Amino acid sequence: MIGIGQSTRVMVATRPVDFRKGPDALAALVAAEYGGDPYSGVIYVFRAKRVDRIKLVWWDGTGLCLMAKYVVSY
Repeated sequence: MIGIGQSTRVMVATRPVDFRKGPDALAALVAAEYGGDPYSGVIYVFRAKRVDRIKLVWWDGTGLCLMAKYVVSY
């Protein structure tokens, strides 16, 4: 298992985003709306209007990574 380092920052967006956006569009949103650098290694967390979905975007040194989580409730 690979974990994040102790010095890794995680930034959470407080407003929902359009979940059709991919990693490049979310990185552009980080730069334009939040004034952050999407290529700095910071993990950016976004949520959809539905509270059961999140996306994480980060730069791993070789490219943008996108992780999506959808919670299924029965």
